[in-house]
Amino acid sequence: MTVPFVLLVLGALAAATAPRLLSRADWPEREPVLALWVWQCVVAAVLLCCVLAMALTASAAWAAVRGHVFAFAPRGVESAYGLSAYGGWSGTLAITLALGGVWTATMLTREVRRARARRRRRRGELRTRAPRLPDEQVPPGERLVVLEDARSDAWWLSGAEPQLVITTAALRRLKGRSLDAVLAHEQGHARARHDVLLHCAGALAGGFPQVPVFAAFRDQVHHLVELAADDTASRRFGRLTTALALVELNEGRGVFGPGPASPGALPGRVNRLLDPAPRLTVGRRLRVTALALLAPAVPLLIAFGPGLHALT
Repeated sequence: MTVPFVLLVLGALAAATAPRLLSRADWPEREPVLALWVWQCVVAAVLLCCVLAMALTASAAWAAVRGHVFAFAPRGVESAYGLSAYGGWSGTLAITLALGGVWTATMLTREVRRARARRRRRRGELRTRAPRLPDEQVPPGERLVVLEDARSDAWWLSGAEPQLVITTAALRRLKGRSLDAVLAHEQGHARARHDVLLHCAGALAGGFPQVPVFAAFRDQVHHLVELAADDTASRRFGRLTTALALVELNEGRGVFGPGPASPGALPGRVNRLLDPAPRLTVGRRLRVTALALLAPAVPLLIAFGPGLHALT
């Protein structure tokens, strides 16, 4: 039972230590897209450890499962894992891990249903507050909705027919390139499908609130997707224009009060745009990307190691 044990220990270590290591690093604020990639690789590694350990322990406990797992394996590979020596605990552990997988799927399904319900509710509110005029012709693919509202706001409504909603107060406040920067920010969310990432992070954190890596993943995703969208807008319209647009859009909400601003808060985002830290060099970005890929690769190497050794 060495391989499943090593996989579970590796997953536990990654879940416990990765949030601490990433929280101490200073580069995620400078490279939010790269930080999102690293977080996804770490979470994928933890999930892979659990799935692979479940497959091996279930193969040891039940011959039917073993026949499916090793159906296409060459001769000698199955015996290399020593499944007969796993003992009676293999079935209990496999069932426990399988229940965790079912619970994860349930939480993800619940998150998707809640998101769809929110979208339906918001679309219903839009139809009520911004109804179509009689005989009004809507061009195919029309995505912009102007909503009469005294509060400045703009958001992207995802779904089968995505729409960009902006209020009349925001149109009065934002002019020219500032308005374009806000639209580019929201379009950056849509192009990168940040809503899918947020749903997955919310489902994992909601299903396993005691697992540090999932809770930190949810919190960091909410923060990093905003930084990534800010960078998308600033690359097209400049950092100063994007910062001014954020201030003009949100100054009526009281978010720019006295006191120090955390980096994740809106004032922190504005300060980041006005006083940007230097980006990582291309070489360092490539190294971080490669190291992140190692996170899900290591569980695969551990799981397939005995089989590869048997073939050689």
